[in-house]
Amino acid sequence: MAFKSEYIARVYDDVAKKNANEPEFLQAVKEVLESLEPVVEKDPSIEANGILERIIEPERVIMFRVSWVDDNGKVQVNRGYRVQYNSAIGPYKGGLRLHPSVNLSVIKFLGFEQIFKNSLTGLPMGGGKGGSDFDPKGKSDNEIMRFCQSFMTELVKHIGADTDVPAGDIGVGAREIGYMFGQYKRLTGLYDGGVLTGKKVGAGGSLARTEATGYGLCYFTAEMLKANGQSFEGKRVIVSGSGNVATYANQKATQLGGKVVAMSDSNGYIVDENGIDYKIIKEIKEVKRARIKTYLDYVPGAKYVEGCKGIWTVPCDIALPCATQNELDGESADALIANKVIAVAEGANMPSTPDAVAKLQAAGVLFGPAKAANAGGVATSGLEMSQNSQRLSWTFEEVDQKLHDIMVNIYKNASNAAETVGQPGNLVVGANVAGFLKVAEAMKWQGIAY
Repeated sequence: MAFKSEYIARVYDDVAKKNANEPEFLQAVKEVLESLEPVVEKDPSIEANGILERIIEPERVIMFRVSWVDDNGKVQVNRGYRVQYNSAIGPYKGGLRLHPSVNLSVIKFLGFEQIFKNSLTGLPMGGGKGGSDFDPKGKSDNEIMRFCQSFMTELVKHIGADTDVPAGDIGVGAREIGYMFGQYKRLTGLYDGGVLTGKKVGAGGSLARTEATGYGLCYFTAEMLKANGQSFEGKRVIVSGSGNVATYANQKATQLGGKVVAMSDSNGYIVDENGIDYKIIKEIKEVKRARIKTYLDYVPGAKYVEGCKGIWTVPCDIALPCATQNELDGESADALIANKVIAVAEGANMPSTPDAVAKLQAAGVLFGPAKAANAGGVATSGLEMSQNSQRLSWTFEEVDQKLHDIMVNIYKNASNAAETVGQPGNLVVGANVAGFLKVAEAMKWQGIAY
């Protein structure tokens, strides 16, 4: 779409010229700017203070070489990134992603989204993101350890509990965080628990952190359904992916009365009409580190289909894309709509293409955007930071209750913001506006340095 605001059009054109080879980043920027048009129109101080230009340009981009030695004694070289995007409301906060698809565009898109997601949680966290094109799949524990130690040897110069607090993301779980934290301690001589989140419970980590993104996604979806006279009870649910987010989204959706009938990995998807057991998925992926097709060894009556895109053709009431960016396209949205889906909420970061989002919204499907719906992970990372600062450890139930309250508030804030700008029910606009306004006010207050 063409921008109505001359200011926004000028800002986007400039960003597109400067970042022409960064499609994921430009997609994220365009979506946010489209949402902000009514806000910019009402508040000329946004243009006067150059807020859009400043919020789009990262405060700092760090790119570095990561050299490590594999089990055959051969030197391998990967590229590492940390984008410290915006610190107006708190220290930079965002995950580290280890995946072959990682490049500057992906990290900038994720970091930009993180600004608004962190703002929505209500916790004092700025936006950042990082990672590497290193692929942990097929690597031994020792190879992963050596990579993580080399990665942290450079990253240590740029992070701190009051500066930048990385966490896990795709390819980075408690194992990888542990290797990085051990190297951080070795290099600094500090047991600075608040410098990394996603730590192992018992070593400064928070209970419920592992479950947080998947649980939070379902808490948000439940609130969205409730506001529209619906619930998970008796609903057929599709959860794409089979990693951490998808596994615990399955568990919570089932606890809330839904039946998860399909899940996937990068090779294909499974369908179990009796409901997919999340404990089996957890064992397959976390213990055996096998493909999702292995589910058929446990449940012979289930079905496996090669290729993961077809998962969206499985009839469902609720769809939770939890795999990766742009996995749900316009064709997939058409299939969901044809099967009368009532709600789609994003567990992964930007898993729906703009075409898919437009089609779902036009069809009246309830739509929960990632920066709101999957904020449970970073919210609980923020709760981990709080526990580290206080030298306390809260119970699972305490953390889970705080997470639930945060997700309910995120829904309410996004919904109210959408109403305020005259687009009731449009949570894409609402989440962007609510997240932006808090950061923009802090940036104005702090002057042009931020």
